[in-house]
Amino acid sequence: MTNALEKVLYTAHSHTIGGRDGAGRTSDGALDVKLSTPGSGKPGTNPEQLFAVGWSACFIGAMKLAGQALKIRVPQDVAVDASVSLGKVDNDTAYALAAVLTVSLPGLEPEQAQQLVDRAHQTCPYSRATRGNIDVEIKLA
Repeated sequence: MTNALEKVLYTAHSHTIGGRDGAGRTSDGALDVKLSTPGSGKPGTNPEQLFAVGWSACFIGAMKLAGQALKIRVPQDVAVDASVSLGKVDNDTAYALAAVLTVSLPGLEPEQAQQLVDRAHQTCPYSRATRGNIDVEIKLA
């Protein structure tokens, strides 16, 4: 399997300064955030929070596409709670991420919900990017 894109559908452009205690802004100005280190108490968000929100939104989109293919109606109030953890590995010399996505699909039978989640996890770009690289758990609420 190759990771090269055959067709680019969209490219996001951003400019970040100062790292975890800086700021980031997209080229179109739609996102303009102050950044802060987790647990610092300083105003701003952090990369783990941004990753959690991005993955959650993308995963919902992947479930909607899966629903069309599987002929399963995705509830309008579908939700994903994402927990992205930052930790150390390799005897405290390297950092790594771990994630838990908790998916809420109210009104669906558990079998249908699991079908959607399984298919979405195979097609969501965030899921594909993290597969085999970080510890990921996806569960139904």
